[in-house]
This record gives sequence, structure tokens and C-alpha cells, in this order.
Amino acid sequence: MSRLPQISSSRPFGYPADDAPLSCGAHSLTKLAKRFGTPLYVYSGDQMLERLGLFQAALAHREHLVCYAVKANSTLAILKLFAERGAGFDIVSGGELERVLAAAPEAAGRVVFSGVGKTAEEIDRALDAEILAFNVESEAELALLAQRAAKRKRKARFALRVNPDVFAETHPYISTGLREHKFGIDIREARRIYAGAKGNRWLTPHGVSVHIGSQIRSAEPFGAAMMRVAKLVKQLSQDGIAIKTVDAGGGLGIDYHAAPGFDPKAKVAEYAAALEGALKGLDVQLLLEPGRFLVAQAGALVARVLYVKRNGKKTFVVLDAAMNDLIRPALYQAYHEIVPVAPRAGRAVTVDVVGPVCETGDFFARDRKIKPIEPGDLVAVLDAGAYGMAQSSNYNSRPRPAEVLVVGREAKLIRRRETLADLLGPEMV
Repeated sequence: MSRLPQISSSRPFGYPADDAPLSCGAHSLTKLAKRFGTPLYVYSGDQMLERLGLFQAALAHREHLVCYAVKANSTLAILKLFAERGAGFDIVSGGELERVLAAAPEAAGRVVFSGVGKTAEEIDRALDAEILAFNVESEAELALLAQRAAKRKRKARFALRVNPDVFAETHPYISTGLREHKFGIDIREARRIYAGAKGNRWLTPHGVSVHIGSQIRSAEPFGAAMMRVAKLVKQLSQDGIAIKTVDAGGGLGIDYHAAPGFDPKAKVAEYAAALEGALKGLDVQLLLEPGRFLVAQAGALVARVLYVKRNGKKTFVVLDAAMNDLIRPALYQAYHEIVPVAPRAGRAVTVDVVGPVCETGDFFARDRKIKPIEPGDLVAVLDAGAYGMAQSSNYNSRPRPAEVLVVGREAKLIRRRETLADLLGPEMV
């Protein structure tokens, strides 16, 4: 039996040989850690583009636009990578718009602006940038959009984000499709709201948008939501409102355990078929907003073991990475595979993998079996490409990690490691 941990082929990380360290493509994580230090985010740009291509190929027969959900990972080099392959972008803040414009200004017309709390300043900036559309989440927001558009004398294309009241099995923090959630407009009210906006010269009813949650593993809820959207689009057509786009949102999940049966291509095909079945006969452009599915498995957080500490029956592996670098386990009790970069021989032992932050919640795994590990060893926290760096912080005054993007034979630093000077810079005494 191999001494190496099993890593699913759906990930871009693997051991090239029994005596070789974990690698991303042609690049050893040992060498990348030596070159760039730890903690370190390492991403496979090749897998990101491959996943984008799965959606584009599955929908090649229909006019469509894959709008990458910037909130999943907003690093500029990644945005540029997607833009160069024709992707659009789903943003939820003015800051994310600025990131898209900095990385790929030519992609402004492929941006949809979602989010429940858009400010007047954010709306103005998006109008000036001539984005594709606003996904409007309340009647009050639509009124503000009309006001700002009139003041700037720019027509605003909008889609109501309707709430279809469809249940999707996922973590309650990332479920968004029920009436009790803060997102969207009751689908039963949408027809009235579109009719009211029809006569406003500064508003253009352009689409209908829906988003039911994140990390959803079944295609059925997406199809059910899209059936309700399709019915609304037909009703709006009867009202003389021609809808140009239907935005299916994002939310297609991955397998963080990466079981052997997880097939990304099959998942995308199943998802696309569910949407197509609901939209059959409708002449609309289909917008998608995948985030996690494109980038999560493409990333790993590489960390060095500082100490192996035994308290009674418990063994703690203390890393130089912490919850400020990857908060998902502490926030959602999320599962991430953790593997040694250069595995040692011997039987796996049960440990808690933790960070140095002064919180009991600062952990990556509890009671996890892992190959023998010693201080100075490197480990990789897998599936960390989404909601890792994007949710990072400077808690405990810890500088955030560096990021490296691997594309083909090149491993490129795309964000330098923060310094204490960066942390102290904005403050005054």
C-alpha cells in the first residue's frame, strides 16, 4: 500500500511519485513554500479555466454568459484570467466593481450587480461604468436606481431578483431562496413591480434573476426555481414586457470530501440540463453566476507545522496559518481535506489541526486522522480557493498570506505577503 494520501482527480494537486512532494501541476509545493514562504495560497489557473470551459461547452447551443461570482475569490489576476476567456462577472459591492475594472476594464459591459444593500454612490459608479444590468432586490432599491439613473441621464437595465420560495439542502447561512431570507422579491409581487417600472424612461426591464443558495449538490432545486422564473417571463411577455435575459444565479456545489464518484463535467451537464428543461422554448440569454465551483478545488492553503502539542489524550498540530487566513471551518464547521506535503511513513494518528490565534474556534480540523507529522513539516489545506483569501482578515494583527497562480509551466506571485507596515499604514496616533 502506498504511503501517500489519496487525492481525488477532481483536484489539481497530487503526488507525482511515491518519493515526490505534493505538487500543483509541474510545481512542487515544497519549492513554492521555500520561494514564497508560508502561509501561502496556491491556485491552479489551469483548473479554473477548465471549469469555466465546462459551463461554456454545456451551454454552447444557447446564448449565454458565465458571470463569475467575484465574492468567491476577488484576486485581480484571477479576474483577469477569467475575463480573457470571455467570462462576465457577478458583483455585490462597489469595491468588487473596482476590482473588475482594474483587472479587465473591457469587461464592464459583462457585469451584473447583485446585493441587497447597494448605496447611491455604488449605483452611480455602476451606471457610469455602463454595466450589463442591476439585479434589484427590493422596490426601494428600484426607486433609488430610477432616481440615480435620471440624475445621471443614463438608462439602467435591471432584473428583479425574485425569490421563488424553493428549498435547497445546504448550510442555513448560505441558503437564500426562501421567503424568510433577506434576499430578493416575492415572485408573486414581481409582475406588479415590472408593470410599474415599464413607464419610467430611465429604467429598462431587461431580465429576471434568481439565486437560491450556495453549495447545492443536486440539480433539482435549480430546475424547480427556473420553472417558476420561466412562468413569470411568459406572463411578462403577455404584459408587453420583453425579457432579454434570465439569470439563474450560482450555487452549484463541490464535494469537499472529493469522493471518487465526483465528476465535475457530469455535474455541470446535469445542472445545464435542469436549466434547459425549464427554459425550453424561451428566447432569452442565460446568465450564470458560478463562483465556488470554478475556484474552490483549484486552491490550497500551504502552512508549516510550528508545534505538535499533546494535552492528555489530545494531540494538537499547530500551524503557522490560522482562522484569519481561512475562516470557513470556524464559521461554518466546514470540512477541508488536510494532507502532508511530504508524507512520512507510519500509521495515521488522530489530531486537531489548529492555528496560533487566541480563540478556541481557531481550528482547521478536529479529531482528524492524518499521516505522522513533525514540526517544520508542510501541510496543504485543500479546496481553499473559494472563500479563503476573500474572507481573510488581520485578526490578532496577523498579515495576510501571499498568493501564487500556476498556469502551465509558470508559477506567478499574484499578491505579495502583507507586512506589518501595511497593517499600521491607515492608522493615526
